[in-house]
Amino acid sequence: MLDIGRLRALHAVSVHKTVGAAAEALGYTPSAVSQQITKLERETGTTLLERQGRGIRLTDEAHQLAATTSRLLALMEEAEVRLEERRGKPAGRLAIGCFPSAARGLMPRALAELTRRHPDLDVRLSEVDTHLSVDLVARGVIDLAVAHDWDIAPLPAPPGVDQAVVGDDLCDILVPREHPLAARESVRREELAGERWISQPPGSVCHDWLVRTLRATGYEPLIVHQAGENHTQVALVAAGLGIALVPRLGRGALPPEVAPIHLDPMPKRRLHAMWRTGAARRPAIRETVRTLQTLWPSIATPA
Repeated sequence: MLDIGRLRALHAVSVHKTVGAAAEALGYTPSAVSQQITKLERETGTTLLERQGRGIRLTDEAHQLAATTSRLLALMEEAEVRLEERRGKPAGRLAIGCFPSAARGLMPRALAELTRRHPDLDVRLSEVDTHLSVDLVARGVIDLAVAHDWDIAPLPAPPGVDQAVVGDDLCDILVPREHPLAARESVRREELAGERWISQPPGSVCHDWLVRTLRATGYEPLIVHQAGENHTQVALVAAGLGIALVPRLGRGALPPEVAPIHLDPMPKRRLHAMWRTGAARRPAIRETVRTLQTLWPSIATPA
């Protein structure tokens, strides 16, 4: 009989494309994942990984075995859900993927609350981009994603994935304290033409929203600096290098060199919890979603 741990290692490599990324997702070292797959090759008498330049590729046999493993893991999840459901309380391991500002501003309190109230629940958090986390849920790599979207760019749940709204996160325009707009309480989007913008990199949800929204007002935004971390964007604004649209969740206190301004209408992003449909009955999923929704009003900053 094939070893499930070795099959899981192969499946992780097929999902994440590299041994290093698979090891990070599983919480192992790359050498441990390589050893598991080497043992699986001996077990099956089949070559599963081949060198390709500086990387590796899965053989046809490995792809077939990984596909079968995916179905096997789904059956195991179903068995675990039924057992946990019979016990009637959250238990076992729960892998959560979450985008950075929610990992900083929301999840510490949520995880502490879950740990305090449910000692049999082993929650593991990974910081993951929104689009990646939803895909990881769909493929069974993580159990729950905390993701976000914007009003003009909704994030649909893929087939086999359910979702619930956690709450709305408001966003402000941040400008240097000496900026001509700094004394204003609010500003309309049309008034921001010609400004030098600090934004997240292309491909991110926040960058796409900014570009699409400003283009709709009739001008192309001038993005002069790109930074993935909101704290870095705040630091660049404080240095007088541009303005930025930054959500409030996880932002923390602003330095004195930065002034927040309401953008009229005020943009917001909506936070969602997403999980596989087959795991919807799992008490750990239901309790985690309930905890996130209950905590949100005390965490969200009002307008």
